[in-house]
Amino acid sequence: MELFGYDIQTIYLIGLVISGIGTLTFILFGDFLEGVFPDSFLSPTLIFSFLTLLSASGYIFEILLSFHSFLIFVISLVLALILVTLLNVFVLIPLSSAEESMVYREEDLKGRIGKVITSIPVDGFGEVLIEGVSGTIAKSAKSFNNEPISFDEKVLIIDSKEGVVYVLPYQNMKLKGGNEL
Repeated sequence: MELFGYDIQTIYLIGLVISGIGTLTFILFGDFLEGVFPDSFLSPTLIFSFLTLLSASGYIFEILLSFHSFLIFVISLVLALILVTLLNVFVLIPLSSAEESMVYREEDLKGRIGKVITSIPVDGFGEVLIEGVSGTIAKSAKSFNNEPISFDEKVLIIDSKEGVVYVLPYQNMKLKGGNEL
């Protein structure tokens, strides 16, 4: 079958090459494109995957099967839709939510225990290392009561404003049951 004066296999092959170039371009300039099209339902990743799968399956089916070209196009279209839906549901959505789980807010730091890695002078700044499940965070720190806090001392984070945590020296207090507080 011919379309626009070209064999249908040639059209599928050209579509595959163009979607491959688009995918490569998206890999290189993806951050810019996501800034241009923020939070759209049809992300460039889904569009390029759909076009690649449609073109590739159409080309392969045209070579292997002796069905009518319109039927091959419909089969390729349905296959591409199913595979892109599975890609979105089982890969892209879990990856996007996993990325968000690594993010923390300043409010989340309140009440956590850290260790001083750069001593905090009176009316000055130091640095505190906060360890957690998602990794280690180093933050600028200031004493909450304007008292010096020495290197390697445990501190309790009282507040966090504008990227600076306000800390107090942390003492292990025993509760009645013998557990540490």
